[in-house]
Amino acid sequence: SRSDDFTVAMETVTAWAWGPLSFLTFLAFLRHHPARYVLQLIVSLGQLYGDVLYFATEARAGWTHSDPRPLYFWGYFVGLNGLWVLVPGLLLLDACHQLATAQRSHDRPRHKSH
Repeated sequence: SRSDDFTVAMETVTAWAWGPLSFLTFLAFLRHHPARYVLQLIVSLGQLYGDVLYFATEARAGWTHSDPRPLYFWGYFVGLNGLWVLVPGLLLLDACHQLATAQRSHDRPRHKSH
């Protein structure tokens, strides 16, 4: 079915791209590499994109793959899966803030010392 193809495609991207890029981002932070916030931005945006596709696909299917009981649906499906939206969202905002701060500092006029 189409949803199975979608799941396989998304999980393939996760395994071959986001997994290794997440590890590379971790190493970049350990080593204070200059690209660490760029990597954080890329990985966080990719995770959020996958989350949006996940929830949108499930919504279009009428939430048929989720237990309809309120505690399960809101607690497990929405709540726990929502963490996969919240954490990358916060990391995305942090990366944007860090990059904007660095750019602002770079753009400041430099004064020549006499």
